[in-house]
Amino acid sequence: MSNKEIVVVGSLNLDLVATVPRNPAPGETISGTSFQRFTGGKGANQAVAAAQSGGSVAMIGRHGTDGFEVELLHALRSRGVDVSGITPANGSSGIAMILVTESGQNSIVVIPGSNGRLSAENIRQGHQRIASAGIVLAQLETPLDCLEETLRIACAAGVPVIVDPAPVQSLDPALVRQISWLTPNETEAAFLCGAPVPPVEEMRPFAERFLAMGVRNLLLKLGERGAYLATEDGLREHIPGHAVKMVDSTGAGDALNGALATALMEGCDPVEAARFSVAAAAI
Repeated sequence: MSNKEIVVVGSLNLDLVATVPRNPAPGETISGTSFQRFTGGKGANQAVAAAQSGGSVAMIGRHGTDGFEVELLHALRSRGVDVSGITPANGSSGIAMILVTESGQNSIVVIPGSNGRLSAENIRQGHQRIASAGIVLAQLETPLDCLEETLRIACAAGVPVIVDPAPVQSLDPALVRQISWLTPNETEAAFLCGAPVPPVEEMRPFAERFLAMGVRNLLLKLGERGAYLATEDGLREHIPGHAVKMVDSTGAGDALNGALATALMEGCDPVEAARFSVAAAAI
């Protein structure tokens, strides 16, 4: 295990989760079957996954001052994440409202709250931590200028950055070329490529489109089908999924990213790291 940190730059949310028999139609009211409250946010989820996979993890982000931050920070600390880089932002915390159907599929609405108040200046305050990291994890639940500043610092220091492009949005080609690993799911990949994700046996040309855009390494999340790996070194490989009973897919993609970072830090080659991260997502 490398003695360097995995640094996560991103969001932390309180997740309000309702279990429903199905998603409601527009204008329809349905009865749910249960309600639960969880700590989450793509940044926090990935930080916890990396820490529980064995990594030394620190997080840079912002928390609100509405009382939810006590629960959020405790959840991270209790799982071994260094929260000294998470600073207060007056006002509400980040909130995610999640509907989970009986089949395990989820629909999510995110209110950024304090995550939307993370700034490029906050990232610059964490310059030393980012520049001395082994790997940096980032997502798109915070303002895009935070990712831009993170990539600027990390690239100057030669630190690889794994980016989860969610919630998906258009990315400047110059920014894409600075990303070491891009890990979209099928919906995000279709948006970024402007074409639907094909069957696994036809995946190679689709993945090549990402490398042509400047992506150096791609791990395309395929849910129960696993993932597809394409690297700048010429690797093209389908990583099979695992047959599990789906209970709730919330955070599965984040588990993949956190585990990927830890595996790469431990010196795994890309195929080994991808297999490990797909297994983590299934669990």
